[in-house]
Amino acid sequence: MSKSINIQQVQTFVLRYPLSTPVQTSFGVMLDRPMVLVCVTNIDGQQGWGEVWCNFPSVGAEHRKRLVDEILAPLVIGKPFDKPQELYNHLTNRIEILAIQCAEPGPFSQAIAGIDLAVWDLAARLDEKPLWQFMGGENPLIKVYASGLNPTNPERLAADKYKQGYRTFKLKIGFGEKIDGKNLYNLRNTLGDDVDLMADANQSWNLTEAKKMAKFLEDFDLGWLEEPMKVTDPPESWKELADSTSIPLAGGENMMGTEQFEKAIEAGSLKVIQPDIAKWGGFSDCLPIAHSIRQSSSLYCPHYLGGGIGLLGSAHLLAAVGGDGMLEIDANENPLRQELCGPLNSIDNGTSLLSDEPGIGFVPDLNNKLREYLV
Repeated sequence: MSKSINIQQVQTFVLRYPLSTPVQTSFGVMLDRPMVLVCVTNIDGQQGWGEVWCNFPSVGAEHRKRLVDEILAPLVIGKPFDKPQELYNHLTNRIEILAIQCAEPGPFSQAIAGIDLAVWDLAARLDEKPLWQFMGGENPLIKVYASGLNPTNPERLAADKYKQGYRTFKLKIGFGEKIDGKNLYNLRNTLGDDVDLMADANQSWNLTEAKKMAKFLEDFDLGWLEEPMKVTDPPESWKELADSTSIPLAGGENMMGTEQFEKAIEAGSLKVIQPDIAKWGGFSDCLPIAHSIRQSSSLYCPHYLGGGIGLLGSAHLLAAVGGDGMLEIDANENPLRQELCGPLNSIDNGTSLLSDEPGIGFVPDLNNKLREYLV
């Protein structure tokens, strides 16, 4: 980098979009889509944008905003850094004891990740490079898939997304063999055999249940089975499940810490590993992890289910590391995503082309169509 990072202001914005169709998962229902945006302003006036994961609980967005505003921002304002990683390490080290003391390592990690995303965007803009290139990428074309298909008539939404250019789809399961089987059958019947289907169980089952369901699901030719068990279940259980089924296992959105990802890569039970940059690690920790996944026998597919800025950042990270991985894009209506994800609104035969503009290639306008959703 030719210019140093010297943050003079950190701003946060909470937005909420009420859902006409609630998002159903095996562990609960989402009635709205929240978003916490972070904007950092450098000493020269240049800005960078990031997003903090805040889906659960429903009051999570306001809580994460206060962590950034009252605790984290004062630790970086007016302090120069040569690289984004230095700022990230500074925050992580300063907050470590406090996060343990108040038993909130997750929320603090999410808040730090949001700042980190904004600082990397800033750094790329200062270097006048698109973020995917600033992080070492060579090709802005990425593969994508439609996610978040609910258990109520998912084939209708999938058919609409197919018309928009999607060729790969992921269904939420964990509602019993009858419902899950019916939905997968209907998706195959509607979309045909040429599309790729995956299923996400959101940690629904124990080992015995997971083995039984995996055997049942093998008839549907799934690209992967995501989070069939708790992420905290012992590695031996994951290996036993992986050895018992022909379906590749996926997971990673609920992992925290480099060590946990390194162990998952080494174990090899997960054939698809899915870090979430706004939930833990930002770019600073997830970039090296993504490279490690690429060098292993597993596939790097970034997890994301939030607003457009975090989604766009996830796309740039995928482009930066390359490979055959796919970006998760929520198929459900959400202006907090659609108005902020720029080129990701254009899908062509399962791919999207990122911008050559500096940073994430997009500057949010919160005074236009999103104004009504500001909290």
